[in-house]
Amino acid sequence: MRTSISDPLKLRALIDREAESSGFDVVAVTTPDAIPLAPARLAEFVDAGFHGSMGWIAETLERRSSPSALWPEVRSIVVLAMNYAPDHDPREILARKASGAISVYARNRDYHDVMKGRLKEIAGKIVARAGGDVKVFVDTAPVMEKPLAGAAGLGWQGKHTNLVSRQHGSWLFLGSIFTTAELVPDVPESDHCGSCRACLDACPTNAFPAPYKLDARRCISYLTIENKGPIPHEFRQAIGNRIYGCDDCLSACPWNKFAHTAHEAKLAAREDLRDPPLAELLSLDDAAFRGFFSGSPVKRIGRDRFLRNVLIAAGNSGDGLLAGRVRELAADPAPLVRGAAVWALSQLLPSRQFADLAGEMLPGESDEDVRGEWRAAMSGIETEASA
Repeated sequence: MRTSISDPLKLRALIDREAESSGFDVVAVTTPDAIPLAPARLAEFVDAGFHGSMGWIAETLERRSSPSALWPEVRSIVVLAMNYAPDHDPREILARKASGAISVYARNRDYHDVMKGRLKEIAGKIVARAGGDVKVFVDTAPVMEKPLAGAAGLGWQGKHTNLVSRQHGSWLFLGSIFTTAELVPDVPESDHCGSCRACLDACPTNAFPAPYKLDARRCISYLTIENKGPIPHEFRQAIGNRIYGCDDCLSACPWNKFAHTAHEAKLAAREDLRDPPLAELLSLDDAAFRGFFSGSPVKRIGRDRFLRNVLIAAGNSGDGLLAGRVRELAADPAPLVRGAAVWALSQLLPSRQFADLAGEMLPGESDEDVRGEWRAAMSGIETEASA
């Protein structure tokens, strides 16, 4: 029978060993009171409306602002990170406009699934050896992982608001184990961004109103993933061929030069998601979409939102060969898809051909938002013709 570990140093050694054997690249410890500035910053973010339609952030504001508010019994927080650095610059695909750019983190199995089981195993061993209780979190509960990771010494929140590590750059997945065990906290990491603003200048949609502040409503990751409605017109061309998320601010970080490529067995990208042709993606019906993205985070947004994104990319591609399939999607059962198809056609077809198509399809369109897309596109063509 195993004896209980009461020595915090021995328990920490156990945690370090288990974390390494479970494939985590970094592990550190902090306390629940280590992020005193986070509640005010979060409230400022919500008050400014920067959270957009992510209502759960406002709804869980109190629990999210403090680990003790979420779980009063917590005494120590173990923060673990897994490196998912790519073996290339993800921005290279932006020049291949007939392909879709999927954020690096979504090119393999959902990291929630990869990490949560391993965290539970480590948490179980903490309880077995030290007693007490534990809770495991991976990005789906009201836990402020990035400030906690900074307080634990894993890195610091950069000007793009994401965690930056001197060893792993901007490419870390975070998870945490809340425990009633008393552990010795690690030393927080200081900010090493200096005068650099590479991440801010890299943003295609100017989503950073100031360093360390993000307006999610302008962020391509928000627009293509969290946003359930049409992509606002002002951002469509800037989105380019980004069909799920955006890696530009992460990729621009100079600290990435120290990041080792993610271990192939853990988080290597699926080859078919590195450079997927838009023509093939436009042909996915619901069953094919679910099958193709099985186990991927992309699956969670559903076929309609995904095709909305692909259609925006098609419109930006300049590839007239895509117009045939886009024309078919202009009659899709989902208004969200039809509306995006209208915009894509307005970018791909000659003005006269688009006007003829509008005359054919607009009278039978019942959804007011889609009718608005037709009218807006026609107005743009008329303005261009009279200029």
